[in-house]
Amino acid sequence: MSIKLIAIDIDGTLINNQHQITPEVKEALQAAKAQGVKVVLCTGRPLPGVLNYLNELDLFSGEDYVISYNGSLVQNTSTKEIVSQHGLTLADYNDLEYLSRKIGVHLHATTEDTMFTANRDISPHTVREAYLVNMPVKYRTPAEMGEELNIIKIMMIDDEEILDAGIKQIPQEYFERFTIVKSSPYFLEILNKNVNKGIALESLAQFLNLSADEVMAIGDNENDLPMINYAGIGVAMGNATDNVKKHADVITASNEEHGVAQAVKKYVLK
Repeated sequence: MSIKLIAIDIDGTLINNQHQITPEVKEALQAAKAQGVKVVLCTGRPLPGVLNYLNELDLFSGEDYVISYNGSLVQNTSTKEIVSQHGLTLADYNDLEYLSRKIGVHLHATTEDTMFTANRDISPHTVREAYLVNMPVKYRTPAEMGEELNIIKIMMIDDEEILDAGIKQIPQEYFERFTIVKSSPYFLEILNKNVNKGIALESLAQFLNLSADEVMAIGDNENDLPMINYAGIGVAMGNATDNVKKHADVITASNEEHGVAQAVKKYVLK
């Protein structure tokens, strides 16, 4: 069965280490689009951090979709029609904010347009993330966070050794209550239990009347595993973690070697 939808992670996959889509990757994706294949960016980034890449790939036809916030939001890029959305409550935030202080790790919460942190000494990783995804950071005490905020995901962020030490202190009940995934050495993402990239991709495929066999997913990190496992062809980048490579159907070249282009040319283009 031919591939009709390509789900592509952004960081470490679609873009190289200079945060650019290489001409080779862009050309391959344009060729896939010309064949009628849907190109869907599937990322942990919030929606504002995806818009420049959607524009560059011309994914605003009215029939294009994007999966953001690690699968918490699936929507049409042009009409903004929501296919699926799952967020977190203020009670979730308060519990996780207290936990982060207890284990000594920085934390921020992300809504549709703003990042909030209760850390007066704002983590440089939060500042960097805000810059990359084009979102403002606001300092708010827990008491200043209101029910009206649409919290989509929460992130524990810190230097790798601090974050890893903190993760070991998180009680098991939190892993049962939320979807918790490490998306980079510095980021631990905490999401609604009904959220991951695989669930989101399956929801979109069903919405579009596509089977898993008609889907290819390409990624490099642990948060990409659910969509790689779901897709008919799960592709690990050459720079992917060993665990992602272990579970993928195929391994392509790295993001510095146009790995997405190589996979698309081999498995999609006719």
